[in-house]
Amino acid sequence: MNDRLPYDIAIAALTLAVRAPSAGNTQPWRFGVSERGLRLYLDGSRVRSGIDPSGRESVLSCGAVLHHLCVALAALGWLGVVQRLPDPRNPDHLASIGLMRHRPTMTDVALNAAITHRRSDHRPFGSGPVPPGYFGLVSERAAAAGAKVRQATDEPRERLAELMRAPLPAVRTPDLLAPTSVPEIFVALRPVELDRADLLVLGTDSDERESWLRAGEAASAVLLTATNIGLATCLRSWPFTARELRAAIRRRVLDGAAHPQAVVRIGSAPVGPALPFPGRRPLQDILEPLGADAHDADC
Repeated sequence: MNDRLPYDIAIAALTLAVRAPSAGNTQPWRFGVSERGLRLYLDGSRVRSGIDPSGRESVLSCGAVLHHLCVALAALGWLGVVQRLPDPRNPDHLASIGLMRHRPTMTDVALNAAITHRRSDHRPFGSGPVPPGYFGLVSERAAAAGAKVRQATDEPRERLAELMRAPLPAVRTPDLLAPTSVPEIFVALRPVELDRADLLVLGTDSDERESWLRAGEAASAVLLTATNIGLATCLRSWPFTARELRAAIRRRVLDGAAHPQAVVRIGSAPVGPALPFPGRRPLQDILEPLGADAHDADC
C-alpha cells in the first residue's frame, strides 16, 4: 500500500522536476497530485504538431521530467513506483507514480543536486579531460531506465552527422529558428576538430509510446550523471521526429541493434560565463489536484 505523500513534499519535488529539458523548451507536461502519489500527463496544447505530429519528442520530454521527479522524490525520502501508460482509454496519461518511504542514498543526493546545475550547453565543447569510466556509468544508468547507449565515433559519427544534416531544409520552420531550438543542431554537427563533444545515441528495443517515454527517462539519467561528474551536456531529439531518419540511423549507425530516439552531447565544458537557466511555467499552470480516492485505483 502506498504511503501518504505530504503536499509540500510533492510541490518541492515538482519544483525540481520541471527543470528537466524539453524539446524547444515546450515543457509539454501536466501533473495530478494527491496523498497517494502523482500522475503525469502529456499536455497536448504544448505539442509542436507541425514538427512532431506523432508527439514522439514531447513524450520523450515527459520521460525526462518523470525521471527528474523520481530523483527529486528519492532525495526527499520517497521512492517513486512508476506505472507507465496506466489507462488504455487515455494515451495522454503517461504515468502514475505511487510512493513508499525511502532512505536516500548517496547517489540519490548527488543526482538530485545535479538537477539545479544542469544546463543545455549548445557551445562547442573543449578539450579538457573526460573521466575514462564515465561511458560505462551512463550506459548502466540508461539501461536501468530501459534504453541503450551507443557512442558514435569515427565513421559512425560522420554517418550520424550526414544523416542529421539531411533533414534541415525540410524542418526549418519559423518555430525552429527560435534561439532556444535551432543553433544547437549546427553545433552538434560541427567537424570533430571544432567540437570535441562525445555524441551518444540513445536507442530503445521498440519504437512506440512507452519506448519514447523510457528514452526520455534514460536521457535524464545520462544528463544528470554526466552533470554530477562535472561534464557539459546537451540533449537533441527534434531531428529524430522524421521516421525515415530514425530508420536510417538505426541501419547505418546502430547496426540495426536499436531504434534511435535522441543524441546526447557530452564533454568538457567550454570556458566562458555561467549559462542562464531558461524560464519554467508556474506550477499552478501545470497542476491538476486529484482526490485521494480517484488516485488510489491505479497507483
